[in-house]
Amino acid sequence: MNVAVFGLGYVGTVTAACLGSRGHRVTGIDTNQAKVDAFNRGQSPVLEPGVTELLAEGLAEGRLTATINATEAVLATDMALICVGTPSRPNGDIDLGYIEAVAGQIGEALAAVANPRYVVVIRSTVLPGTAERVGQILAERSGRALGTGISVAVNPEFLREGQGVADFMDPSLILVGADDHDTAQQVLELYHGIDATRRVEPTRLAEMVKYVNNSWHATKVTFANEIGVVSQALGIDGRDVMDILCSDVKLNISRSYLRPGFAFGGSCLPKDVRALTFAAKALDVATPLLGSLLNSNGIHIERLVELLVRHETRKIGFVGLAFKAGTDDLRESPMVEVVERLAGKGFDCSIYDADVSAPDLVGGNRAYIEGELPHLERLLVSDLTELVGSSGAVVVSKTTPELVPLLCSRAPDQLVVDLVGLDDEVRAVGAYHGAAW
Repeated sequence: MNVAVFGLGYVGTVTAACLGSRGHRVTGIDTNQAKVDAFNRGQSPVLEPGVTELLAEGLAEGRLTATINATEAVLATDMALICVGTPSRPNGDIDLGYIEAVAGQIGEALAAVANPRYVVVIRSTVLPGTAERVGQILAERSGRALGTGISVAVNPEFLREGQGVADFMDPSLILVGADDHDTAQQVLELYHGIDATRRVEPTRLAEMVKYVNNSWHATKVTFANEIGVVSQALGIDGRDVMDILCSDVKLNISRSYLRPGFAFGGSCLPKDVRALTFAAKALDVATPLLGSLLNSNGIHIERLVELLVRHETRKIGFVGLAFKAGTDDLRESPMVEVVERLAGKGFDCSIYDADVSAPDLVGGNRAYIEGELPHLERLLVSDLTELVGSSGAVVVSKTTPELVPLLCSRAPDQLVVDLVGLDDEVRAVGAYHGAAW
């Protein structure tokens, strides 16, 4: 393929060198003449193992070149990868100045082509909606609507500095965001012969994933560091703690718990987070990440209460009360707090949970509910059909086989608040609100 790579910083240089080594013909573009000259001499503008060797090979075989002339580069290629910087503004917002400038240059170059067929791929880290903005600029500057030979895609990079070449050649994921099949396939051709999981998604989703990846990495580093300093203060080597934690690939290093949903609860998580953060405070060790967990969890509960208060009904049915399916454990269940707060505001609440029987609760479970929701027995109902039919809003935190058909036959104005991820057919019937989707 004939590819233009805009921006000869870290991402652009590594991408250009690796694409050239895979047989593509690549033209690098940068406004900095010194970078262009260094690239053309085979000297990498960035320090990254393996890049200089790939540049020398690509230049010798005529597959790589660099220029400051954007128009010349666009007219000689079929695809442009935008790899320019997206720095932070003083308020933390992303600065798209370089992205927009490149999009304008590409659009102006394409205006001189009678029947342009060109794909513009954003590889820089950008927020959702940026591809749409780039598309608008391309259309304005080229005088041609998107879809008439010109298209925009997103291909986030997942390159670690110091291991960029290895990550490009042996990626765990190749993600392409495109809103049409042909564009996605053209972008995937860049990686022909590379063995990796390929995902083609809508552009906004692909844009979001890169930010989530980086935020997740930052969260992991921060979490490990906080565990390290608390462990150190207790005379324990935090490296040993985290080594054991990481050895559990069923629950800890896995997909478990990493699905958007509702607040956590139960007899373990809330109390153990409190105990660990209390211990840290007693040791005078700051743990702002750990200390924020319960506050963040509580905000999800607050958000649900506010949603139900705003809805035009005073009668609310709850399917599920225990903190998770398959148990009658009510200790620190977020649903207990939701019901308690709404009942306190005068709402008519009823609850269906086949696993919960007020007379059968014992020990700490009984003590907890007597303190938080002493009138539970009056709220529990045994007829799910009656609960769904008589409620203006139904909150689902536990599903049963007979529930979905009942919800699918509800009135269009009857709100379903889905905390578990019900079938799409439930959403299609009428008023619906997903917990985090």
